[in-house]
Amino acid sequence: MQNPALRRMLLGAMLAASPLILGHEALAAPQHAIAMTGAPALPDNFDHLPYANPDAPKGGTLKLGEVGTFDSLNPWILLGRPATGITQYVTESLMARSIDEPFTLYGLLAQSVETDDARSYVEYTLRPEAHFSDGKPVTVEDVIWSYKTLGESGHPRYRNAWAKVKEITQTGPRSVRITFNAPDRELALLMGMRPILEKAQWEGKDFEATTDMIPVGSGPYVVDQVSNGKFISFKKDPDWWGKDVNFNHGLWNFDEIRHDYFKDGNVIFEAFKAGDVDAWREASDARWQNSYNFAAAQSGEIVKDEIPNARPSGIDGLVMNTRNPLFKDWRVREALTEVFNFEFINKTLNNGAEPRVTSFFSNSELGMQEGPATGKVKALLEPYAKDLAPGTMEGNPLPVSDGREMNRKNTRKALKLLSDAGWEVGQDGVLRNPQGQPFRFEILLRQGGGYGSGPYDPQSVVDIYVQALKRVGIEATVTTIDDAQYVQRSRNYQFDMTWYWRALSLSPGNEQMLYWGSNGVEQPGSWNWMGMDSPAAEAMITHMLEATDREDYVAAVRALDRILTEGRYVIPAWYSKTSRLAHKSSLHYPETLPVYGDWPGFMPDTWWYEAKK
Repeated sequence: MQNPALRRMLLGAMLAASPLILGHEALAAPQHAIAMTGAPALPDNFDHLPYANPDAPKGGTLKLGEVGTFDSLNPWILLGRPATGITQYVTESLMARSIDEPFTLYGLLAQSVETDDARSYVEYTLRPEAHFSDGKPVTVEDVIWSYKTLGESGHPRYRNAWAKVKEITQTGPRSVRITFNAPDRELALLMGMRPILEKAQWEGKDFEATTDMIPVGSGPYVVDQVSNGKFISFKKDPDWWGKDVNFNHGLWNFDEIRHDYFKDGNVIFEAFKAGDVDAWREASDARWQNSYNFAAAQSGEIVKDEIPNARPSGIDGLVMNTRNPLFKDWRVREALTEVFNFEFINKTLNNGAEPRVTSFFSNSELGMQEGPATGKVKALLEPYAKDLAPGTMEGNPLPVSDGREMNRKNTRKALKLLSDAGWEVGQDGVLRNPQGQPFRFEILLRQGGGYGSGPYDPQSVVDIYVQALKRVGIEATVTTIDDAQYVQRSRNYQFDMTWYWRALSLSPGNEQMLYWGSNGVEQPGSWNWMGMDSPAAEAMITHMLEATDREDYVAAVRALDRILTEGRYVIPAWYSKTSRLAHKSSLHYPETLPVYGDWPGFMPDTWWYEAKK
């Protein structure tokens, strides 16, 4: 599927599915699973995940399409553009995440997990039968080497949490203990999700360099064929050690999974129509309604399914890089948000069908509430009130237009805000500052879209927005570059404004510091593309990680959501409450859907091939 960014995002789980409070249960003895909230839903002798089909037939090939290219088979470092699927199919972690309950991990490579009430440490015991695809056993030495290497030389997403590790030690023939140096209740779970690599394969090699070396893992698949930048295919490991682990029953049913790379989403869609790609995730409601009259869809060879979900909207829209002084002033960011005529854009491109992203955690109980901050949210924010963006405490909803193209009311508001910030429209119709410099910036786009939220290309959104900016005297130049250049520039924050998408879970935790933490202002490779440096935001994340009461946790997330939303760093577009999946009729998925719906862990994990009889 054309959505590798979504699969790489940290898997969230459903806090709202359980009324239990956070962390009050000590694991006095080794357990089969661990939950952030209360107890795991499944007993130690469960047969399969509730959203998996243990009777699913095995076999067949699944062909998926990706936008862009790749130049490396090392997905665990900052350098390079890794091929899709390696972490998902080839390697495994000590614990595996259920996407149908509150942030719960079940044993995978590890047969048990142990921690204390304070969660000051976590200890894992390996399954004796676990082995890599080359037949070598998975050892504690492999685990310790993997954790240290990822923590010291891996991508920032690994390094940030590793800074909270005091030590990692072997405590038995198959057991390893990680002790923490900071109060953070999520770490006991987070540490269970690191990929375990084979130490021997990497000896004498530079882990931080891109490579075409095929990695050895313990997962259900091995890399079969690779054509650099064009395709990668995986075949089922016939000697996969984990096929009988209860967590895996009904999962990983295809004999082969292949990812082909295409120039853009439109080309993938044409390949899908021609039968060269087996499944397509449709982001456009208008196209979903009007563009499936091709032969394969009319004959029934292609079917359309809508997969509901109960997860946060995440954020999808245009991000302003505040490293550029042009966007430092909140009034400027608010003005540019006023100019963005969502109602007109939605009507033009989506028949008005899609709901707007109203906050980073909207569509969930974690989202900020309308109106002024109250109760615990207010108490958390008050120490930082003087440094917060206007409207954070009082509430400042996103602008709403009358749906007409001229957007006169909001345009007047934007001009007033710009004037207050020192920008005035001259007789030549150009917006200038007191030094006479025009208001100009670049909007950077990736060729063909492929931003992760779906196959749609935001170019059409940007075209409408650029025309609206001209009406207030702003010149925005749109630059479209190829995938490799875009990855390089975005990774190093070399843009003024660009399209921004982040999936957010119902169990936000340490990853939020990577998204919004001040280290990302200068450190390349973070997801803090807006360059925000907010002590208040970091304090809310700390409150989330230290919370022992569910109400306190939700309040901290809602407070963070206010800071992010009212900071006007991103001009939000839309989201969908369902995933639209078109696929060959020979592909099937279980009737019981996980709370997260179409999310990492669902497609292709739970799907199978079965031709019509």
